[in-house]
Amino acid sequence: MEQYDVIVIGAGPAGMSAAIYAVRGGMKTLIIENKYPGGQIIITDQIDNYPGIIENPSGAELAMLFQKHIKKFDVKTVIENIDSYDLSKEKHYIIKTNKNEYETKSIIFCTGASPRKLNIPGEKQFTGRGVSYCATCDAAFFRDKTVAVIGGGNTALEEALYLTKFVKKLYIIHRRDKFRGFKSLSEKIFKNEKIEIIFNSKPLSINGEQSVNSLNLQNIKSNKEQSLNLDGVFIFVGYTPNIKNLPENLKLNDSNYIIVGNQQETNIPGIFAAGDVTDNFLKQVITACGTGATAGFSAMRYIDNY
Repeated sequence: MEQYDVIVIGAGPAGMSAAIYAVRGGMKTLIIENKYPGGQIIITDQIDNYPGIIENPSGAELAMLFQKHIKKFDVKTVIENIDSYDLSKEKHYIIKTNKNEYETKSIIFCTGASPRKLNIPGEKQFTGRGVSYCATCDAAFFRDKTVAVIGGGNTALEEALYLTKFVKKLYIIHRRDKFRGFKSLSEKIFKNEKIEIIFNSKPLSINGEQSVNSLNLQNIKSNKEQSLNLDGVFIFVGYTPNIKNLPENLKLNDSNYIIVGNQQETNIPGIFAAGDVTDNFLKQVITACGTGATAGFSAMRYIDNY
């Protein structure tokens, strides 16, 4: 059985930051990731609000820089699925994956969050055939076509602006009477001639045969329904924390985010959490890195002071 001081679950910005701080503190550190390093940022078109990074790299490019950084400190990263945890003995926690078994003194959960679904008819059926949750991934498939973006937060507005580089026309559907995103983004949306905004409306169903060809809406004030002829629907209505396979006794809030204190500690001694799986007010790369750094330092201090 391989033994570590700190095991980080998740290789996004929070996880890689936590690993850097832990290993720099003298901790033997492992990162376990179930998909690919980078997290949500790898599907981001452009990063322009990370201090010191002024070249506006893509999210994937920034993630590569993070990976180079952890390789500098020889942090081992494995791609494995976690099967179970044994937390019965403090400072001797056991993690079993589909390939290995590990013992660790501390665990840092940085499992992130995934795009929230609308759960309306047609959404699941046409996912990958006109329904998307990633403009950066799929925008090129909709060149000179008509699409709708569902949502009114920063992510929805950013992705809508990116889509206008490709599409002929774009609708933004938002259930409120104004956007929740930053004013600077809203101003760009209002000025873009390709965009038509439909406020106070919610999607009822996504329709089509082999692929999407229309979207049914309902005005939440008048109850009047309408149908939009289009080729694709991009959904950006928030995120759901990735808590699958987490320990059952880890305390979550009402929205299923991991509850942490100001040192990123959970209710279980020696277990910490950081990034989007915790209920941070601002979910950005920089805040994920900040909470990851705190968690990595806290894990080191927990082990040193045990």
